[in-house]
Amino acid sequence: MPRSSPSREQGSAAVEVLVLGVLLLVPLVYLVLTVGALQGAAFAAEGAARQAARSLALALSDEEGRRSAGNAVAVALADWRIDPAAVQLTVRCAPDPQHCTAPRGSVEVRVRVAAALPLLPPALVPDGPGTVPVEARAVQRVSMFAASRR
Repeated sequence: MPRSSPSREQGSAAVEVLVLGVLLLVPLVYLVLTVGALQGAAFAAEGAARQAARSLALALSDEEGRRSAGNAVAVALADWRIDPAAVQLTVRCAPDPQHCTAPRGSVEVRVRVAAALPLLPPALVPDGPGTVPVEARAVQRVSMFAASRR
């Protein structure tokens, strides 16, 4: 049965839906990938900071604590597939900055991760244009009975 008013735009809705779908879907997929990368970096930084602070506070000696904190950070980063070169670790101990296992002291660990944005070429500098910095901080108190464990 022929139509009474022939239209020149017959069948163009499929093309419009396809073009608009691609134009809306590609940014949405990139947004999801970016949020996932940033969330993974945040989880890695938080876990690394918490475990490093805990390792330092529970260690019997300062050398053992720093070694186990380094191992804890490496494991936390490996769990989230974060490049260790993109991480900055800062440890502050109070009251003595050189002795993290002093009884009733505190250990503060900051972990800064340069989260790489997906689908961008790797930047030459960790905090370069293709990365977003994510930072986590953890503070752990050293037990007042720490001296008795030695």
